[in-house]
Amino acid sequence: MKDADAVPVIAQARDRSVRTTIPRVLLAALLVLAACLAAAPAAHAELPPPDRDPFYAAPADLARYHDGAVLDSRPIALFGLPLPISAWQVKYRSTDSSEDPVADVATVLVPMLPWFGPGSRPLLSYQVAEDSLGTRCAPSFALRGGWDSGAVNTLIDTPFMAEALRRGWAVVVSDYEGPRSRFLDGVNSGRGVLDGIRAARDLPQAGLGPATPIGTWGYSGGAFATLWAAQLQPWYAPDVRFAGITSGGIPADWPAIAADADGTIQTGLALLILFALARNDPAGGVLDLLNEQGRAALVENGAACGSDLVPIYASAQVADFAAVPDVFSHPAFRAATEVQELGGSAPVAPMYLYHSRTDDVIPVAGFTDLVGRYCALGATVTSVHSMLPTHNPTAIGEAPGAMNFLADRFAGLPAAPGCHER
Repeated sequence: MKDADAVPVIAQARDRSVRTTIPRVLLAALLVLAACLAAAPAAHAELPPPDRDPFYAAPADLARYHDGAVLDSRPIALFGLPLPISAWQVKYRSTDSSEDPVADVATVLVPMLPWFGPGSRPLLSYQVAEDSLGTRCAPSFALRGGWDSGAVNTLIDTPFMAEALRRGWAVVVSDYEGPRSRFLDGVNSGRGVLDGIRAARDLPQAGLGPATPIGTWGYSGGAFATLWAAQLQPWYAPDVRFAGITSGGIPADWPAIAADADGTIQTGLALLILFALARNDPAGGVLDLLNEQGRAALVENGAACGSDLVPIYASAQVADFAAVPDVFSHPAFRAATEVQELGGSAPVAPMYLYHSRTDDVIPVAGFTDLVGRYCALGATVTSVHSMLPTHNPTAIGEAPGAMNFLADRFAGLPAAPGCHER
């Protein structure tokens, strides 16, 4: 979940004095790339979106494959440009939260330079904040060079992926919401991440394998998928062993997030949450909380991205779309969000978690409570209540700490056990 002013904020980062491991020249180049893509969407119009691309279609015998099995792959040019990065799209089998087999797609990126570090080349599973109700917002479409307003979150996160590649790490970016774009479905997202890692590790062209150290990272909506994957890993994917886990701007306490966004420039986020819960489980009671206008908006925005909804509904009132007063306090809404909250179990790998004290998208109180739950469950956590202002600047300014934490874990350095506030 990233708000509408994210691109200008990233542009301003070139002039910040905050110490960062992301080279300024590389960051500037990637910003120019993003601007070029934004300015020339017609150049990429020939790429069909996932719903119209046969590559994304599930095979008829999907159920016979094991979770994480590679179903198909194809080489791509990252952003459609001749960059020094080997890239593939890989289609793989996963199992959604309804226990149905699904065909997901991930993008695997490997630097063309050999790995000069100790051991095997590490693999970073990076989760973009997909935040979508439609597959045109999938990271794989943007990374292949497809242009749509739904590509904005992937472009915003490109510098972080680029820094991982500069360090020599391989990167896998999964469309973890799956073919039905199930935003705010923790089990579905976590399984999509874990099976995407399996597929990347087993893709012969990538040159990875069982000895590959694995780390995972996400910010905002990407942190939600990252930590659900980390929580599910011990029983769903015991073969995927994380060396380290990093996440920031973490969504916790969904009713508070929605209520805080209502009536502000972020009202589209509140509606995205409401619409996703209503659509994901029509019998769960949230659909009944929408009035006629709300149901019409749900249909109208059935393939929308969060980046679409934020400008459309800026400063709107959710009450105009609800059939009940104070919809975010309604028992049906709270029951639907309760099962999506993080903290039900503790990841086994060491974590580095960070959040701005003045986050203007996700209230910090939920983060503080989540860290407390993880610590009470015996997790190893380095937590950062950042003094950097608001949601998007913190994504930039705290990235070096997240990256260096992963680098230490890949190098085999142990994390201090227990919980520590930095």
